[in-house]
Order: sequence, then C-alpha cells, then structure tokens
Amino acid sequence: MQLDTMATAVTFAVTLPALLVAHNVADHWVQSDAQAAHKNLRSRAGRVACLRHVVSYTLVTAGTVAVLWWLLDLPITGLGFVVGQLVSAVTHYWADRRHTLARLATLIGHRGFYALGAPRPDHDDNPSLGTGAYALDQSWHWLWLGVASLLTAVLR
Repeated sequence: MQLDTMATAVTFAVTLPALLVAHNVADHWVQSDAQAAHKNLRSRAGRVACLRHVVSYTLVTAGTVAVLWWLLDLPITGLGFVVGQLVSAVTHYWADRRHTLARLATLIGHRGFYALGAPRPDHDDNPSLGTGAYALDQSWHWLWLGVASLLTAVLR
C-alpha cells in the first residue's frame, strides 16, 4: 500500500467510529426534547425544530472530527471536512423529518417494518425506541456517516 493510500485508510478508520460516537451523543444527549417532539411536524415549526437539531448535531460531529484532525494530524483537507459534514447534515435533516424516511420505506417495501412497534391509535401502547422507524432511522444515519467518513478521508 502506498503511503498516501495508507494515510487515507487510517483517516477513514479513525473518522468513522468517531462520527458514530458523535452521532449517538448528538442524537440522544444533545437533541432537546422539543426538537425530538416537533422535528417531524409538516410546518414551519417542524422544519425549524429539525434545523436546530441538525445544527447542534453538526456542531458535535464537526467538533469531533476537527479535534481528531488536529490531535492526530490527520491528512484531512478543508474540502473533505466540509463535504463530509455537509453530507452528514443534509442526510440527517432529510431522515429526521420522518415522513421522508417513511415514504422511502414504503417505496422499497419496508412500510410494515417501519411501523413495527409504533403505538396504535386508541390503544394504551407504550412507545419505545424499539421500533422499526427508529431502527431504519439509525441505520440510515450510519450509512451516510460511512459515506461522510469516506469523503472526509479521500477528498483532496
């Protein structure tokens, strides 16, 4: 493996788990209850709540990558950093509007899985994170964090 290729591989190998950790913290600890409750509303208030969540989320992911870039002297360029964060932010906003991800799940034949575990109207169901919607949401984010990590590592 050439030195440049090895440095790119190491950058990807460092950036991906860091983004996954940052994602988990930003999505579950940094996001406010109001953002979580309202980001799916099909209104200006919903778009603003989602945007506020994605801004705080991106501050966490960008801060994490920036610290690693500096501490480990990773060969990340400004272009790679910005494009990686932009991909992460845009895809996160898209999925967190919820109706968009539900529509995608329906289009590819996963509407039943998306609805798995969701509270039913007029029932005393206990809502939980163990839903199909949550699993699809998180796997969507992980997919795009992988892409963002790769772009961060390879764009020169």
